[in-house]
Parts: sequence; C-alpha cells; structure tokens
Amino acid sequence: MSGESDCTRTSPSAGSPSDNELLPDRPKYVCTLSPDLVTKAREELQEKPEWRLRDVQALRDMVCKDYPSLGTCLDDAFLLRFLRARKFDYDRALQLLVNYHTCRRTWPEVFSNLKPSAIKPVLESGFVTVLPHRDPQGRHVVCIRPDRWTPSNYPITENIRAIYLTLEKLIQSEETQVNGIVILADYKGVSLSKASHFGPFVAKKVIGILQDGFPIRIKAVNIINEPRIFKGIFAIIKPFLKEKIANRFFLHGCDLNSLHQNIPPVILPEEYGGTAGKLDISAWNELLLASEEDFLHDFSELVLPCDSSPHDLLVSGDADEKQCDDSLRGMKPQLYYCY
Repeated sequence: MSGESDCTRTSPSAGSPSDNELLPDRPKYVCTLSPDLVTKAREELQEKPEWRLRDVQALRDMVCKDYPSLGTCLDDAFLLRFLRARKFDYDRALQLLVNYHTCRRTWPEVFSNLKPSAIKPVLESGFVTVLPHRDPQGRHVVCIRPDRWTPSNYPITENIRAIYLTLEKLIQSEETQVNGIVILADYKGVSLSKASHFGPFVAKKVIGILQDGFPIRIKAVNIINEPRIFKGIFAIIKPFLKEKIANRFFLHGCDLNSLHQNIPPVILPEEYGGTAGKLDISAWNELLLASEEDFLHDFSELVLPCDSSPHDLLVSGDADEKQCDDSLRGMKPQLYYCY
C-alpha cells in the first residue's frame, strides 16, 4: 500500500458522518484484552478505552501531516502497537513509527525479502524460539541460543532476521503489547571467533532497533552460561543502552537458581532446570512459518519525503553515533583480554 493513498483517503479528524465517509475500508478494531489487562493498560500505559480510537486517529493525522509518504499501515490495531509502546505519548509514538520504517529501509541485508520461509534454516537450527508457556506476568519468553549458529552456514544477519520476525509475530498479540516479553539468552559454547561477528556496525544497528525502532516492551533480558567474553561485550555496549533497559539485564552465569528467581521452573524446559519437559522448537517454527501471508500483507516499504533522509529520521545524532563508533572500535582488543 502507499502512504500517499492512505493519507489522502483518511479524514483529518474523526467524529462527523461526513468524515467517516472518507475513511478507507480498514478492519474495525475490536479489543481483545481481558478486563484485567484493560486495567493494567490504563495504569501502566495511560491507555483509556474511552479515548483509544481518538488517540489512534490523532497519531494517524500526525503521520499524514508530517510524513505523508511514509508508506505505513494506518489500521487502528497497527498504530495501537506504537501508542502502547510509548505510553500514548503521540510525539514519541510517531517517532517510534518513523524509526521502525527507517530501520527497515537502511539495513537491506536484514529487511530485504523478510519472511518466515526465507529464514527457515535459522528456525530449524533452534537459534531462536519462544517457550510454550507465558510467565506469571503474562509475558512470552524468547529463547536465544547462539551456540546453535554455525557462521560458515550463513551470516549473522540471518539470525537477526529470525529474531525480528519472532518479535513481529509476538507483537501481533494485544496481550503481548501490554505485558511485554522476556528474553532468555544461553551463551553456552560461544567462542571468541563467533562473538567477533557481532561487530560495531551490527551492535549499533541491533541496539537502535530494540530501543528505538520496534514497538515492543522488553521487560527483562536473562543471560545464562555466559563466558567471560560476554562481560567484555556487555561492558562496551552498556553505555549505549538506556538506563531502563540496561537495568533489565541479568547475568546468571551457570547458576540455575539465580535464573529461577526471574523465570519460574514451571515454564522452563529441562535444559534450564525446569519442569516443562524438553525444549521443543517445532511448535513455534510451525506457527511462524504458517504466518507467511500475514507478513506479506503487513510489511510495507518506507518511502521518505523528498526533504528528508533516513539519517534525519533516526533518534541518535551525529555526536552519539561517533561516540558509539569510537567506543565499539575498541571491542576486539577487549574481547581478547576477556577471553
């Protein structure tokens, strides 16, 4: 779909019958949140059900006014993801939406031909999966296992594509939009040579997407079986993480009891001292691969206005990027030291 046609056909404001006649045929939003989640969204995200569609229309109007060529989906349910991720702050939600599309435009190695069937080898390797049960706070647990990746088979960007599609699938759920997700990363067996693939360019891009370019709430990142080398990587990356995100990293080492304080054993597989049986990646793989048509429908190309560039739309300024480059440039010597 084109951003121009959507914005042209969208009324500048909502409320009058004549306005409604101008609206395109979009899916009518139906809230799927339970009463408890409606209350949680009100308390944590400043979401008021009685104002929800008014807020969506306000964001839609801002997109059409400020970024008429963005080429984004303007459905209620899609825009709600960005409002919820930024606690219904219109300006911050708009910036997140622009960043979301800018990231897709400026990293073609990751976002070209992005669909589940294209990353099937990564899924079959077990590099990333989602545990079948949510935690007590209603959050899905995304399990990442870098030791399952063989660099000679495909580049690191394929892993990033798989993680991105996993997040895209999860965020389709309103429950996840409100509750957020938890990440469990198992770094067992990660060598220096494998870690070296996570260089300055990749690090900066991934941090930018997770912090400022994707509408999901990452509530905790649990690292287990990390070698000394990981502490070196994290020490370098941490200054460029927002304080709120940095404080949500938990390094457990080989201490399963420490992990169980954050993720209860009842939802963990046996591999992590849990009681939920062996880790099974097949169910999530099947679900993601069955969503091919959904992704083809939802994804759209970013078309920037003629007076803007991708660099102008990103949150980080030149000074911040230079600082990030200079600091990350020292990553390799420090990795050798930690190793």
